[in-house]
Amino acid sequence: MVNLEVIQKNLCEAIKTSSLSKKEIAERLGVNPSTISRYLHNGTFPAIDTFANLCEILDVSADDILGLKK
Repeated sequence: MVNLEVIQKNLCEAIKTSSLSKKEIAERLGVNPSTISRYLHNGTFPAIDTFANLCEILDVSADDILGLKK
């Protein structure tokens, strides 16, 4: 089952292992850097198109971020 805490943990890990800063990710997404922090800590989930772009930027699958590994 999908859980927001798992998503936040997986997203944090993907950002840590990427070569990009949160600021660079925000610039590529066209959002404010504080928006990235909200995705990681405040229980905010990005719009589906933003989520897809975020996965592409981080070079991770949506399944990995959502915790749907089988």
